[in-house]
Amino acid sequence: MKLGIVGLPNVGKSTLFNAITKAGAEAANYPFCTIEPNIGVVTVPDERVTNLSEIYNSKKTIYTTIEFCDIAGLVKGASKGEGLGNKFLGHIREVEAIVHVVRCFEDSNVVHVDGRIDPVSDIETINMELILSDMEVLERRIQKATKNLKGDKSLQKEIDLLKKVADFISEGTSARAMDLDEDEAAFVKSLDLLSYKPVIYAANVSEEEASGEENEYVKAVREYAEAEGSGVVVICAKVEAELSELDDEEKTMFMEELGIEESGLEKLIKSSYALLDLISFITTGEDETRAWTIKRGTLAPQAAGKIHTDFEKGFIRAETISYDKLMQAGGKLSAAKEHGWLRSEGKEYEVKDGDICHFLFNV
Repeated sequence: MKLGIVGLPNVGKSTLFNAITKAGAEAANYPFCTIEPNIGVVTVPDERVTNLSEIYNSKKTIYTTIEFCDIAGLVKGASKGEGLGNKFLGHIREVEAIVHVVRCFEDSNVVHVDGRIDPVSDIETINMELILSDMEVLERRIQKATKNLKGDKSLQKEIDLLKKVADFISEGTSARAMDLDEDEAAFVKSLDLLSYKPVIYAANVSEEEASGEENEYVKAVREYAEAEGSGVVVICAKVEAELSELDDEEKTMFMEELGIEESGLEKLIKSSYALLDLISFITTGEDETRAWTIKRGTLAPQAAGKIHTDFEKGFIRAETISYDKLMQAGGKLSAAKEHGWLRSEGKEYEVKDGDICHFLFNV
């Protein structure tokens, strides 16, 4: 999974990126500090994997990972090339989802590119640049399809949908807010529109507000996100930066002092999995315990194919048990079998989050 961190200059993007990836990207109080995107790969913490690895004395423990891409601060006019905009928009096209960092704190020492704090206006500035870029893509597709219409009348349906999307976003609303049926959604997704990508708004608050009641800025962001079906996490990039410098014990103590239950990274991971409808299944044994990320609703053969294509081609069945049931059985498969909790599933089985799977296949 690749997430792109975007936002206006000086909203805390690089500070947050540094904190969650410990990658050491430069974070400074001036626009366009980030030009080439910084990439950081983060391990997804999963206590299920840790526990199973200990139970089976696994030689290797492999967690799933998320790739964060710190994309430079966009400005008004980015779609026309302002502030190296075209280059930055190209970087956004390469990610699966967007983490849009929005400034929700007052601080006279940190300049705001527009000279005022207005998170909804900030969101709309960036979303409008994504929409304008998408309009160009749609116009080119409509022209091409119209040109080929004489030779292929079936293109009319495509043209109609392209125009429907263009009309919708021309009102200044992101494509992800459209109400589409399954076929329409699949086609629009194939267009790789920037404003159709799933978004998590990261409301960046001050240290003092990190654990308290949400301020008016955050409430405004939530209202905006709800209208388009996007996610919201409240974080304090400054606190996350401090947490990243501590060991686990110190981190726990510091979070308790501040009254913070979850780190920003944990919030982002949970929110991104929910937004992209992802789950994890686990394989475990003496050689290796490993988490695998799949789409919710994935059938057993396709889940097996994540491990190796041969597993999918020659799939026979999956022996599976939920993590919770195995723990209920004291981590012992023999005890789980006695309770009838170890199941044999066929090709139509939808793998569930936390399933521990052993796939049987023909070579």
